Amino acid sequence: MDGHSAQCVFTQGACEEEGEQSADSVGLLILSDEILLCILYHLPVCDLLLNVANVCHKLRTLCYDKTLLSQVCFSDHYLANDMMVVRTIEKLSSHVQSLSLNGCYWLSGSTLKHLSRCREVTQLDVTGCRLTTVRLSHLLSSLSHLRCLAFDVTSTFSSSQLSSEAVDTLSRLSELRQSLLTPSYGVVPYCAKLRKLMLQFDISDVTREGVGVSCQLMVGQSSVPHYQQLEEFTARLAPGEVNQTLLLLYLAVFSVHIPGHLRVFLVSIPGPNPAHWPSARTLAQSLGQRGDLEALQLPRTWLDPPSLKLALGGNSPRHLSFSRCPALWPQVFQSLLEGGISDPTQLCSLNLSGINHVLYSDCRNIDDQLLASTLSRLAIGCSNLKHLNLMHTHYHHEKMPSLNNETHLCSSLANLRKLCSLTLPACALSDGVNSNNSSNTTSPSSCLLGLKKCARVGLQNYKPDTGQSSSVDSTSGLAQLTTGCVTLETLEVIGPGFVSVLPRLEPCTRSSVEPRGMCAWARGVGDAHIAALEGLKRLRCLTLAGLPGILKGTGLVHMAKHCKNLKVLSLANIGAVKTMNYAPALQETLRNCTQLEELRLEQPYLSANSAFFEALSCCPLLRRLCLISRSGTFDPTATETFMERCRLVVMCHLFMGGTLVACRTLQKTLIERFSAERPALSVVIYPLHHEDLPSVIRDIPLTLLDTVTLFQSHVAQPPHLSPY
Repeated sequence: MDGHSAQCVFTQGACEEEGEQSADSVGLLILSDEILLCILYHLPVCDLLLNVANVCHKLRTLCYDKTLLSQVCFSDHYLANDMMVVRTIEKLSSHVQSLSLNGCYWLSGSTLKHLSRCREVTQLDVTGCRLTTVRLSHLLSSLSHLRCLAFDVTSTFSSSQLSSEAVDTLSRLSELRQSLLTPSYGVVPYCAKLRKLMLQFDISDVTREGVGVSCQLMVGQSSVPHYQQLEEFTARLAPGEVNQTLLLLYLAVFSVHIPGHLRVFLVSIPGPNPAHWPSARTLAQSLGQRGDLEALQLPRTWLDPPSLKLALGGNSPRHLSFSRCPALWPQVFQSLLEGGISDPTQLCSLNLSGINHVLYSDCRNIDDQLLASTLSRLAIGCSNLKHLNLMHTHYHHEKMPSLNNETHLCSSLANLRKLCSLTLPACALSDGVNSNNSSNTTSPSSCLLGLKKCARVGLQNYKPDTGQSSSVDSTSGLAQLTTGCVTLETLEVIGPGFVSVLPRLEPCTRSSVEPRGMCAWARGVGDAHIAALEGLKRLRCLTLAGLPGILKGTGLVHMAKHCKNLKVLSLANIGAVKTMNYAPALQETLRNCTQLEELRLEQPYLSANSAFFEALSCCPLLRRLCLISRSGTFDPTATETFMERCRLVVMCHLFMGGTLVACRTLQKTLIERFSAERPALSVVIYPLHHEDLPSVIRDIPLTLLDTVTLFQSHVAQPPHLSPY
């Protein structure tokens, strides 16, 4: 509901309240204040203060209630232009205490100066905004009560431009988040009382002019405090040597002194060989001594099993990530299942992505796979687990008479009754290789050792009206998962051979590559398995990537008809690579996704024609669209018509085929036609394989790259880097 619609609804309610309602109608304002506050909570703050508050005295009083205005976020208010934001800030300036403009890339720098009116603000997030050092200094000088700050450190940042009043405010900060887009210490040297430091490193190794970036200029720039009061340290790195070098500079003081109250240490470095940090073992010993560890993630080269045992011993962490740490596999389960941590029920988030990373061709022993029995013990011991990531692992369920009583992995995971988000390898959905092919080969592994061509397995199409026993049997494990995990809202199923052409963490992703379709169990995941997801009634976010066994896409249609709350859909490399056989089913799926807000589609030979965009127009709430296709085509007229129909779309990113001229022409047309009514409009249309694509991507707002454009798993990742 937009502001004008809300105003009309409440105006009607006000009229009815004044005596104009019929005998059979019930005025909206007759509801209790508590219920009305719950309704108003879901409206954008701009609509509250600029529209609804003008309806009547009662609504005006409610719209200024502290429960609605003490914490304000503009991040998803894509239709709020500069004037609306300025007027809203004027009205809430004396009420707001926590203010977030995270990702408001469309607001002008002059708008941000009005934030200085919010004198009582203690928490401010302007990440992704156009903020100069001078303007930042002015804000800090005005906000003397500020305790939490988040902002970007860009190439124009200069600490010498900070006033003495700004430095004084920084000295009282307890929480700081810096998104580093250039080598710099930012404002860290001025923040002597920090308890939480969150860093995001997104520095390219080369400038736009092709000149290499160096961190040597930082030496002597400023001395970094010793973090005496630091309790939480979080660092997330994009690929690149400069980011790793800069991180080590930030961590240099840890070699002198480990903060005595440190309880959260999360460092995520992509790539197979992160730079070594000599103080990692000392840190592990320190974390294990106090018994108050809450979250831990270290790169694969920083930890060995003995150090991990020291760090976890006597602790009850809430978040653990051992992504791409195969050497730690035995110790991780020993600590979790055999008393290595004090209270495993405290664990809420666990990332085991790639922890037993073995290419399928080498995955011949049971020790190379996930065991259902181990995951069953994990589900019992860590019963409060809400987020679990098992990407880049293998699980092969055998359909053999001698293993009739073997529990399926999905059946084990079904015991996690509180699970909210889950990432699974595609092979974990299969109940086993089709028995019809068992006579041809004793095991899928043996097929890979010879030259004999095996029959294709597990590729049956799902037919909703038929109840073939083979389809039922092949999804029995998955059916137990959907029955047990009724709270599941986010599901990612990623094939072992999938590699996105636009990955967020490319070195990390490509290190996990194996030939597409190599895993026979993953090949067996087809339309019947996707249809079985119908049991996830709360499903809001679904990612399916690298699933060659899906042919016609009938399972997608069936799923969409039952999962009515689906808001985010990401499909990549579904079915055959050289042709898109499931296009008709995809269009029917989109017609059923009436609540869809975000679509990311990565598929070779995608035809974004009039039929596709007509189906997509059936998603009235759609906001973000990203199409990526090698050798794909798009219809400019159909694209423009779609943008006209779906008035909430503020992101349209197309990386497909076509000439550079055709792409630029359509991009210019869409921007000129729709920018005025959509302030946050981001249109990027560019040939996928053009040599200048990296520089084009660099200009895309980071918040859109992170959430949509670049592929990455979003399950059981480090807690969101936000100061509040």
